[in-house]
Amino acid sequence: MKIIKNSLLLATALAIGIGCKSSNNKASEELTLKDAYKNRFYIGTAMSRPQIENLKSEETSLIAKEFNSITAENIMKSMFLHPEEDVFSFETSDKYVDFGVKNNMFIHGHTLIWHSQLAPWFRAKKDSLEMSVAMENHIKTIVEHYDGKIDSWDVVNEALNEDGTLRKSVFLNTIGEDYLPMAFKWASETDPNVDLYYNDYNLTDTEKRKGAIRLIKQIQDKGVKIDGVGMQGHWHLNRPSLEVIEQSILDYAALGIKVAVTELDISVLPDPWGLQGAEISQRFENNDKMNPYPKALPDSIQTKLANRYKDIFKLFLKHQDKISRVTFWGISDKQTWLNDFPIKGRTNYPLLFDRELKPKKAFHTLVELTKEN
Repeated sequence: MKIIKNSLLLATALAIGIGCKSSNNKASEELTLKDAYKNRFYIGTAMSRPQIENLKSEETSLIAKEFNSITAENIMKSMFLHPEEDVFSFETSDKYVDFGVKNNMFIHGHTLIWHSQLAPWFRAKKDSLEMSVAMENHIKTIVEHYDGKIDSWDVVNEALNEDGTLRKSVFLNTIGEDYLPMAFKWASETDPNVDLYYNDYNLTDTEKRKGAIRLIKQIQDKGVKIDGVGMQGHWHLNRPSLEVIEQSILDYAALGIKVAVTELDISVLPDPWGLQGAEISQRFENNDKMNPYPKALPDSIQTKLANRYKDIFKLFLKHQDKISRVTFWGISDKQTWLNDFPIKGRTNYPLLFDRELKPKKAFHTLVELTKEN
């Protein structure tokens, strides 16, 4: 009886061992996003202040697990980083950079010069000299503080109108169009090794694309360093077309610069008439038609979202030699800015993780795609 009992124990132990081995093999097959796209381009996300402060530890852990590139969502904009002319506030942005260094990530700085979320003291500058001095000090102080730690910067953000002309910002009004090459010059003088980007939305639209190309060429013609363009991907289930996205990648790459797809999210909701891109000042009234999925996303739309992401990423993989990174604008559907833009209180579903931080069908589709390509 004793021999039989020991034999049974041995058989049970072997069975458990085999089961554990199978489970481990299954776990090893579950790729993260960053592993799936390793050696292709960086896969990034935007980090919010609570995530940086580790106040939402589950989200912070997910970022470390799935992504190898990060962008500061808000905390590096001038109203937070340089709130008063003689005051720089680096505490939170230092934590952001430390998180990236600790997790061996590509760290992107967003943004040095932007007309929105602008520190109020900037607006008090009334002439070219005052503004030039203020801009130079702002750029050089920040870039120097992170010299050798930040890998790339959005030097100027959203300087174009939809027709490709320059936006009438406080910078344009005081200095003129030279403020753009000046900003890139000051950044490159301070850290010659960091990559410098121009970042904007709707850069796939024909007229705005022409304006961006013109802007980049003007900077290049002055002998000033510009390394890339950030094409914001605030896109939709059916637009822009794949053909337009591809042509945009080709057009920007032809300038000899890198193409980053930034702020990527795909809205599944209808847009109100008159919406102009991702201009954050826009607001419209909510109604049932504008908020068709208040409780959950139907399976049919979930599939459409997954297929849209798949088609777009097939294109990115096709042109991976031109693309430096792809950055999602947030982690989950719960935190996306699109729940409140351009209509407050809507329920949108634009990202790869749901409101419980579970991977959606779109996530699994993108991971599987790399096994085919």
